[in-house]
Amino acid sequence: MTENILAKLFVHNNWANGQIIQACSSLSDDQLDTPPQSATEGSIRSTLLHLVSAQSSYLRLLTLPLEERQDRVTVGFAEIQESLKNSGERLLELAKDQSKLPATRIQTRDGYHVEPWVIMVQIINHATEHREQIKSMLTAMGITPPSIDGWDYGEVANALIPISK
Repeated sequence: MTENILAKLFVHNNWANGQIIQACSSLSDDQLDTPPQSATEGSIRSTLLHLVSAQSSYLRLLTLPLEERQDRVTVGFAEIQESLKNSGERLLELAKDQSKLPATRIQTRDGYHVEPWVIMVQIINHATEHREQIKSMLTAMGITPPSIDGWDYGEVANALIPISK
């Protein structure tokens, strides 16, 4: 049986997003709103909200006609975990069954036509960049961030197994 590698990427993306949310769940409001000490722009809170909003917007781009899409999807901080989980599950469904993706280029609200695969790549890339920014901000606060790269997930998923000697 051939594995759906795109689906595996989205499974990892959902897992990594969940790990970041969990790592940030015990932070105080002051920690969530602390300005970054690096080149990163925005606090942990604003970065998480942006990540959630963007993922929901990408899903809408892939599933709704132009006239039904809002410019911006906004989510309250209390709803970020649920929103990220819901949009992540729906994106995983699209990755598993690519026949549900649009068959033609999608018109964006800002004047482009884009292939659906570009959006799928952007979803993964965008989330990875912002998770790394959050990890950097956690480290600057003296908090050990979660290990969430592909190798880490490979171990969690029992797909990276040390050879016994």
